[in-house]
Amino acid sequence: MNSSSFDGVKGAPITRDLYAYLLEQAEPPSELQQRLITRTRALGSPSVMQVPHEQAVLLALLARLADARKIVEVGTFTGYSALALAGALAPGGTLITCDISTEWTAIAREAWQEAGVDHLIDLRLGPALQTIAGLPLSSDIDLVFLDADKPRYCRYWEELVPRVRPGGLLLADNVLQQGRIHLPDVTGTTLAVREFNARVRADPRVESLILPVADGLTLARKLAPGEPRAQGH
Repeated sequence: MNSSSFDGVKGAPITRDLYAYLLEQAEPPSELQQRLITRTRALGSPSVMQVPHEQAVLLALLARLADARKIVEVGTFTGYSALALAGALAPGGTLITCDISTEWTAIAREAWQEAGVDHLIDLRLGPALQTIAGLPLSSDIDLVFLDADKPRYCRYWEELVPRVRPGGLLLADNVLQQGRIHLPDVTGTTLAVREFNARVRADPRVESLILPVADGLTLARKLAPGEPRAQGH
């Protein structure tokens, strides 16, 4: 056990230099991705809603591992995560992405078109719950990425889990709430996310864990009927 471990828990503190090294171990942003990062940063404070590049790399990797042909994303913003996911779709695949902002998704559309993936992306503008509820109950979604209004995470979850195929993946962003998630006196959005985390953990339909990537990423796999959770649950 090294000096950064405590009570049997292993982990490396993320310093600025270590984070820079971590980024070096991922495929770097393309020229287009870098321009989209720069354009999003120019929006000011809303730019924090863009997923960091290493998380986009992880999303694409998971989509490829799932051989995803149908992806549903809740929360588009300026399209960085959708750009990564669309590029990782299996042949014939489609990404449905939900948002309510015409301003921010206009930036996304330009990037998708330049990348040549716009024909793979079905942008649905309007309340995401209505969009999801309108999808068929056919359990054919391969991957879900939740990154929208946190107080509705539980409602999104309940609409999406039945629509995900056995073995499919459900991902949810910002589940550590900048490290505040475990504090006893949290309120508002952080409390809503903690309730979501508890619901996911108790859901017998999935096996799950939280990855300490960016602001915390839930990774859940839908179980087949009668399939037990992996050992350790």
